[in-house]
Amino acid sequence: MNSRTALYIPSIALVAMLNQAAVSATHADKQKDTHYNDVGFFDIHVCNWPDRQLFLMPLFSTTRYNDIQTIDVMDPDGKPLVQLDLTRYRVIKQENRKEKHAFINQLDVPKASKDGWYTAQITLSNGTVHTASDYVRISSLGKARGHRPGNNEELGKPPRELRWEAVPGAGFYQVFISDQWDDGRLIHSSKLLTEPVLTLPPGLVKRGGMYSWIVHSRDVNEDLLLGDFNHGSLSKPVVFSVSD
Repeated sequence: MNSRTALYIPSIALVAMLNQAAVSATHADKQKDTHYNDVGFFDIHVCNWPDRQLFLMPLFSTTRYNDIQTIDVMDPDGKPLVQLDLTRYRVIKQENRKEKHAFINQLDVPKASKDGWYTAQITLSNGTVHTASDYVRISSLGKARGHRPGNNEELGKPPRELRWEAVPGAGFYQVFISDQWDDGRLIHSSKLLTEPVLTLPPGLVKRGGMYSWIVHSRDVNEDLLLGDFNHGSLSKPVVFSVSD
């Protein structure tokens, strides 16, 4: 396991999917939740991102990453879907908790995919096998539109809020804001929002600045059947500026 390298992807889009997903549903009743086993947490997201076709993102997060030999994911018919690449992971560090690794893969939705229970089989180095399952519904969640401020809009003063049109089927949103004058550095990640509006923290957006923002929409949050969430989408980046 020492040869494994952490997964560093600077894409805000991937961070948007993982900020909540890889941490896993901390408030769910783990004894009743099939996404959990004695090793960790399994989930699959159906992702609708800009400029690519619909894809699946299976993940397994665990504190016992050094004990894992393989993670095999099967479709509802029990056929192999993918074996997670153990060299690709995100490190999750939380205060007063053991370090986690979230093993993640992305794959285009197979043509024969269908709704049903998808199963992860986790084999440890001592030969023991643990399973976890996630109910997946194969469909896409629309992307957020109608951003206000809009793309390439110049404002006379810093806005107090960001708004967009509600996405049918979405119950939660998360907004990511980047500073375009600072090499696109991510400067704000919102909490989960239940309405299509974000009240901006005072002083975040400044005069003379240029910013981009994206909206991550999701259907549910910490659902016993569908996991952390089933469907997620990302809007295209929207850039706006504020005059001096």
